[in-house]
Amino acid sequence: MATMDADIQVIGAGIGGVAAAIALAQRGARVRILEQAEAVTEVGAGLQISANGMVVLRALGVVDPEPAGATRSQGTEIRDFASGRLVMHMPAPQAGPTWYFHRADLLGLLLERARALGVEIELGQAVAGYGADGAGCVLTMADGTQRRQAVVVAADGGRSVARAWVDGAGQAQFSHQVAWRALVPGQPGALSRAVLTMGPGQHVVTYPLRGGALTNIVAVEERGDWTAEGWRQQGDPAELRTRFGAFGGAVGDVLRRVETAHIWALYLRPVARSWSRDGVVLLGDAAHPTLPFMAQGACLALEDAWVLADRLAAQGMGGLQSYEAIRRPRAAAVVNAAAGNARKFHLRGAARWAAQTALRLGGARLAPRYDWIYGHDVTA
Repeated sequence: MATMDADIQVIGAGIGGVAAAIALAQRGARVRILEQAEAVTEVGAGLQISANGMVVLRALGVVDPEPAGATRSQGTEIRDFASGRLVMHMPAPQAGPTWYFHRADLLGLLLERARALGVEIELGQAVAGYGADGAGCVLTMADGTQRRQAVVVAADGGRSVARAWVDGAGQAQFSHQVAWRALVPGQPGALSRAVLTMGPGQHVVTYPLRGGALTNIVAVEERGDWTAEGWRQQGDPAELRTRFGAFGGAVGDVLRRVETAHIWALYLRPVARSWSRDGVVLLGDAAHPTLPFMAQGACLALEDAWVLADRLAAQGMGGLQSYEAIRRPRAAAVVNAAAGNARKFHLRGAARWAAQTALRLGGARLAPRYDWIYGHDVTA
């Protein structure tokens, strides 16, 4: 592993930002994270980390082979919406199992590791704008003060302030889909599988968290427009049950137990054309926001973090261009795969019937189609 002697600031204390800080600190960099929130928290929700993300977590020293608090997947069930009938069971990918994490648990593990490596975290530090002088990047903070840094890693999410400076201020487009998210008490000891239940214009994904103590729910539906301010709002569980009232079987029972829900508007934004400018480099959703239908948002950010640190340590500032050249094609391919699933999950009429028949008769042959995603190892 190449080492580096540098001071680097990371914008954003989410999964991608903290992972980048760890990877940089492992290589000798002095790292400070600037986080706009007054406390580092994650809203209660689950996420899936497949084999390509797990190899990075292990290389970062964040998890053991059996990560504490996570649930090992035993594959995925695909079910019909009305009856709950099993269409097919897809085993875990050959590359290795997926793990289900509560976001707060994974972020806690990352923060613990970052602090152990000497990473500093400053809370309540919002970046209002970016500029440059001869020495590198100039950050203008929300309080009007300025900071100068040669390298700034912008992991500030899908509504990135940094992206406007690096790549231009393109408008995000509403995808005409919204995601309801909720947690309900689970059934410890039940099979630890993700269940994808597909219906016309709608689908629901459920999977266990914390050893089955909780069940994570993501229910996606098509919407003509989104008029509420912001991307996230409190949802009404009664409305959730009404909108997904045609879903029967076990998933219908799970939806009836929801007491608190939130709604996210799902927006589309192309992969950034340029990922760095004057020492500012984009990472994760800031560079390549993705729809959630491949469950790869966190994994892509973890991959980015490792490759960025590796290239900076090996090549200095020239590593920024190498990082983009390595990561951009793969990120774009995964983003496109997720967009494709958005259509496949919501088929109607004869197309839905034909797809289910194909899955029942030959679904096992489809399992390797995403090996290029899950089997990718950026640490090798």
